[in-house]
Amino acid sequence: MPDDRRPTLGELALEVRSKNAGPFWVTMELFMRDAEGYTTVADEDFINEAVIARLYGLDPANIRIFRIPDLNVVKISFPRPVAQGSLRDRDVHAGQHHVPLAALVPA
Repeated sequence: MPDDRRPTLGELALEVRSKNAGPFWVTMELFMRDAEGYTTVADEDFINEAVIARLYGLDPANIRIFRIPDLNVVKISFPRPVAQGSLRDRDVHAGQHHVPLAALVPA
């Protein structure tokens, strides 16, 4: 039986990662394999402030999205839920924030 499942963003990308952008911000990066993949994810109807806000429980006004077509990269930055290294920080390196984004399925 053929697999009719559509691939996730993580499967389409060369890499999806998250990291610190200072003690108060997280940055996630989508490195797409080619221009076609970039066009799919860079579409403002697929990746936008409202989608990221829903995934991460954020205020859309605090989300910054940078589309870099020459590199086939989409970069997303938002404030950390708590300051890096603070008592309630469960991910000092912000290395796990990308997981919900990687699970998205493009239309």
